[in-house]
Amino acid sequence: MSNKEQTPAVISPQVDHFLMKVAATALPVKNPTKGRLVFAMDATASRQPTWDRACHLQGEMFSATDSLGGLTVQLCYYRGFNEFHSSGWCEQTSQLLSEMTSATCLGGHTQIRKVLAHLCRENNQQKIQAAVFVGDAIEEDVDELCQQAGNLGVLGIPLFMFHEGNNARASSIFKQMARLSGGAYAPFDLNSASQLKNLLAAVAIYAAGGHKALQDLGKDSSVEVARLLKQLKE
Repeated sequence: MSNKEQTPAVISPQVDHFLMKVAATALPVKNPTKGRLVFAMDATASRQPTWDRACHLQGEMFSATDSLGGLTVQLCYYRGFNEFHSSGWCEQTSQLLSEMTSATCLGGHTQIRKVLAHLCRENNQQKIQAAVFVGDAIEEDVDELCQQAGNLGVLGIPLFMFHEGNNARASSIFKQMARLSGGAYAPFDLNSASQLKNLLAAVAIYAAGGHKALQDLGKDSSVEVARLLKQLKE
């Protein structure tokens, strides 16, 4: 983990209102089973600052879905030379936080294809409602990644591609992958904790309660969430 002391993120009134709106969302019935969400991250060296930030924010994925029946989350990441790791399924934020804080980022090339193949295998065991990917670059065959993303779309596993930074090539490919899978793309700023917080909470709501639950956030949702919802409608 980074040796630099992390300053706790200040929760803005807008974020507070967003999460309160989520908690108050009324659905006809709770889901009988918890939604399953894979939280996939690029853990190569360039991602260390965001990894540290995500450790502080990932709990929002659980708290945002309490009123919808809950959520189980699996962490997976790649790093270094050909390393790929996946955790068990976590039902509490403390479990996921333990998995994240035990890992460190290592330099290496991207291995997004392994993430997509892993999603297919996990879905064969039990249905996955959605997958989040957080990354900043792509160093792999574009056609192969898009083909795999399309296969996930057929399986009903939308990819929510959260792009850190301003790499134009990565942005274009992430957008294609999101569209082909039936998911959505969103950029975020490393310096804005509230952006990532809102995005993670929104996808958790989608995984736990479906499109209806996300749509029920209405006009009070953040700009980032509104953009996700618009893409899901297209």
